Parts: sequence; structure tokens; C-alpha cells
Amino acid sequence: MERSTASFATQVVSKAPEVTLGFWVIKVAATTLGETGGDWVSMSLNLGYLIGSEIFLIVFIGLVFAQVRAREFHRYLYWATIVATTTLGTTMADFADRSLGVGYPGGASIVVALLIASLAIWYRSEGTVSVGSIVAGKAEWFYWITILFSQTLGTALGDWVAGEDRGGLGIGYEYGAMLFGAGLVIVAALYFWTRVSRTVLFWSAFILTRPLGATLGDFLDKPVAQGGLHISRLFASGILLAFIVACIVLTPQRSARREPAA
Repeated sequence: MERSTASFATQVVSKAPEVTLGFWVIKVAATTLGETGGDWVSMSLNLGYLIGSEIFLIVFIGLVFAQVRAREFHRYLYWATIVATTTLGTTMADFADRSLGVGYPGGASIVVALLIASLAIWYRSEGTVSVGSIVAGKAEWFYWITILFSQTLGTALGDWVAGEDRGGLGIGYEYGAMLFGAGLVIVAALYFWTRVSRTVLFWSAFILTRPLGATLGDFLDKPVAQGGLHISRLFASGILLAFIVACIVLTPQRSARREPAA
């Protein structure tokens, strides 16, 4: 019996994972690792923000190419690429804030513009910016570039809120983490009790988890005099990496699905 195209496949498999509680736990840990790992390369190894960004950019591009070439969702590859965006986002934000001398407000403003432009171009090209649309190479590149800008924005926002220099608000890392955590609670409430677009809520939560991770990372490795715990960046990064791997192993990791386009 002949089968029509519509009956041949009832769903299109995305190369991004389903958005579950486990997804967000790993995401926060990955963003925290991005802060400690990025600072370890740029500060502890004394390579600087520019060289650190160049190193992480090469890793990011290589992993995205691997993502595009893959035929299906691979959980370790996906989360390795996420970590690459968090480390690159950390060094890029620090380079803009500190090396370019625009300060935290200026750096955040630049990245906001880049993020909005990325989402707008992606939507204009594909007609959607949902996770379920990540099934082809073009959409994947939009997805990962948007994620990179969202991670960079999160770092800039976290530094702006917690830091005291370069135009920062100076509320501290603990209160900064509480502030961004409260923002995530609001997004969760909107998800469960309203009909606000799930795509809008996803990207809102995705952006907010980055400054939460940034403030947590800074809280772990900054000196006690600056409000941190002064834990070795390398040690903190190793613990976070082990936690992420354990979560990936223990948490169900299925690809997101959507109905195929007509």
C-alpha cells in the first residue's frame, strides 16, 4: 500500500532536547561552569579575555559544525556545545565590559541589540524561533548563534547587577542569584497558569538562567573580600563538570518533537 508523505512521518524530530526540569538543572550547572571555566582560562591562566574568546570561539564553531552534521540528537554533543557557548559568552562579555571599556551597562546594551537582531533574522527567515524547529542546518545555526548571544547577555547582566565597579549596581552575588532566581519563578508561574507563548517563556528562562549561573559562579570563585567563597576556579569547574555528566546520565534525554510543516 502506498503511503502519503503526511502519513509516512507524523512527527519531526528536533536535534534539541525536550525542555524538562532536568534540562533546566543541567542548563544552570552549565552556565555556572561557563563562568568558572571562562574565568579560569582568561584570568587564572592569564591568557586575557581576547585570547580566551578566540580559543572558545574555535571550540564553539567546531562543535556547532558537528551538531549540524549529526543526523539526530546526541546528548553529550548537545551539552558540550551549550558549555562552549557559556564559556565563550563569559569571555566575550568580559572583553566588552572591561577590555573595550564600555562598562557593564554598555556591554549589556550591545549584546541585547545582537540578541534581538538574531531572533528577528531567525524569525524572518524560518517563521519560528521554537526549539522544535531545530531540524535543519540553517535553523541550527540560528539557534546556536542566538544561544551564544543569550549566554553573553546573561554574563553581562549578572556582572552588572552583582558588581560594584564599571557602572555595576553592586547588590552582591548572593542577592543577584536570588533576584534572577525570582525572575525564573515568575516565568515558571506564567508557564503553568497563563497562556503566554511557550517560545517567549523558553527564551526568557534561557536568558535568566545565564546570569543566575554567572552570579553563582562568581560566588564560588571570587575572593571572600568581594563576597565570594574563593574556591579554586579549576576545582569548581571540575566539580560542576562531574555534576553535569551525572545529570546527563541519570536524566532522561529525549529529542524535542513537533508536527511537520504542511
